[in-house]
Amino acid sequence: MIIDKAEVIVTSPDRNFVTLKLTTDDGHTGLGDATLNGRELAVVSYLEDHVVPLLLGRDAHRIEDTWQFLYRSAYWRRGPVTMAAIAAVDMALWDIKGKAAGMPVYQLLGGASREGLLAYGHASGKSTEELFDSIRAHQEQGYRAIRVQTGVPGLKSIYGIASNATYEGMEGVRYDHEPAQRGDLPNEEDWDTRSYLRHVPTVFEAVRNEFGPELPLLHDAHHRLTPIQAAKLGQSLEPYDLFWLEDVTPAENQEALRLVRQRTTTPLAIGEIFNTIWDYQQIVREQLIDYVRSAVTHTGGITHLKKVLDYASQYQIKSGMHGPTDVSPVGMAAAMHLGLAIHNFGIQEYMQHGTKTDQVFQQSFTWQDGFLHPGDKPGLGVDLDVDEAGKYPYVRAYLPYNRLADGTVHDW
Repeated sequence: MIIDKAEVIVTSPDRNFVTLKLTTDDGHTGLGDATLNGRELAVVSYLEDHVVPLLLGRDAHRIEDTWQFLYRSAYWRRGPVTMAAIAAVDMALWDIKGKAAGMPVYQLLGGASREGLLAYGHASGKSTEELFDSIRAHQEQGYRAIRVQTGVPGLKSIYGIASNATYEGMEGVRYDHEPAQRGDLPNEEDWDTRSYLRHVPTVFEAVRNEFGPELPLLHDAHHRLTPIQAAKLGQSLEPYDLFWLEDVTPAENQEALRLVRQRTTTPLAIGEIFNTIWDYQQIVREQLIDYVRSAVTHTGGITHLKKVLDYASQYQIKSGMHGPTDVSPVGMAAAMHLGLAIHNFGIQEYMQHGTKTDQVFQQSFTWQDGFLHPGDKPGLGVDLDVDEAGKYPYVRAYLPYNRLADGTVHDW
């Protein structure tokens, strides 16, 4: 099967998505997700100007060879733009191979290791009452594990709170599902670490008192803490038995996690901004984390993320693949197939896409009793309606950023 056509499709139904569509000379098509929130057009250019010319005429069956060729021949390796582009190619090739074989991709990866994928949703509230209502609403939707994010007294708008004010033209959209602001400049938010560290333990105490000890609870610190602050947070949350504490400190400084690990037994999840297995080398080998947070879309595709997770499995570290709404339904499908096949699956983040997105991307996955399944349609199980996608042109959008009270730019 020779690749004889490659198209990069940009659409913005509920948000911006970048999709690579490959077509072979015998008529098979494959889709790959190349979305990079707030920097989408950088990946579009990388694909159109540099990658697509290299794909035409290649054998679509040679997935590993194509991955190595695209990674090594560029010389300038790694990084989110490069790895998102390679991921899109990789997903599209697995999609084609599955369709040619008449099998869902998870069967090509060794078959199912479980019946379904435990998924967690995002509950949040500016107040305790609003948070409780959100948790109950997620339980009614079937979620068996829930991430808890809370407003902090004195701060106007912070990451992860669904009811925070959104932006013009996107009224009614959950802020935690789509924080990227459509417009020429990113939105500025405020932050105070000491207020956050005082408030969060009281929130989890209230949640446990209301919902009991059995409900798996997760929390995302979103890279905003120093190592000693992260250790303090982990210790303060130990009585509430978290499933994990995510991104407690900027992950680029991997040695910092030694300090956190030495001072708390709260499980740690890291990696949504990582792109390669080399980003994980130290923290996996030293067992400084419990869950790998990478998305298939941003970590070189199924081929490469499977290698990361196989490496992690040697140290009893499990998957917790990133699944925000800025990973398209194609990228989510790839995560479901990979999660179903690997042995060391942990949990899957599942943020539900909007109605317009679901009309552009027709999907075969199922969501039942708190578990996801990619379905048994050959390939990844996602079709793109090109005409529907054409109704929603790209709109510039940026993720917000933080400033402290004195005006210093801080991690968002």
